[in-house]
Formats: sequence, C-alpha cells, structure tokens
Amino acid sequence: MSVVAPFPPVWDRRPIATFDRKELTRILDLYGRMVAAGHWRDYSLRIDPDVAVFAAFRRHSERPEVRIEKRPALRLKQGAFAIVGEHGAVLKRGHDLAVVLAPLERRLMRLVG
Repeated sequence: MSVVAPFPPVWDRRPIATFDRKELTRILDLYGRMVAAGHWRDYSLRIDPDVAVFAAFRRHSERPEVRIEKRPALRLKQGAFAIVGEHGAVLKRGHDLAVVLAPLERRLMRLVG
C-alpha cells in the first residue's frame, strides 16, 4: 500500500541557500529589538535553492518594509548579503552580515533614543 521513495543520490542533490545559526540569531535579535521598539510587527522567511530571504513587515497585510537576502552565488562578487527596501531598491550589500545590518541598527538607535 505505501510506496517508499528513496533519497536522491548525492550527485543529484542541489545545494539550498539558507541562513546558518549565527546569521539567523543575529537577524532575529535585530527583529526582536525592532518589535520591542514598536517598529516591526511580523516577519516571513523564504528559502529557495538560490536565495534565502528574511522579510520584516510593519503590518501583516502590506509588502515588507525590509528584506534581508542571502545569495551564495554572489559571495565572491558583490557579497552574499543584501538589504532590499520596500520598493525593491538595494540599500546595502556586502560580505559580512554585521556590516550589512548596520544601517538598520542605527535606525533602531534613533527610534529608541
């Protein structure tokens, strides 16, 4: 009755772009502080073979205010990480997640202070 599907062979598996534990911890820490400041209310996480996206929303029914993207294919060129604004413009791009998240950290300091 049940059919067991075998795992694909090793040569047939494609790598998937994901955030590792340290990156996701850093992103969720920033998200928690933005929620505590009352600026963000919701988030979504999308994982595709070529891109991993963390999107932060002011309200759940609109497009995301900020998207944090990781594209491993660009790691040797422009940098794997990028912050994309609400209208699709790339706000910051780089190789290090801390440097890319710096503008959002500064905005948080203005919101709280």
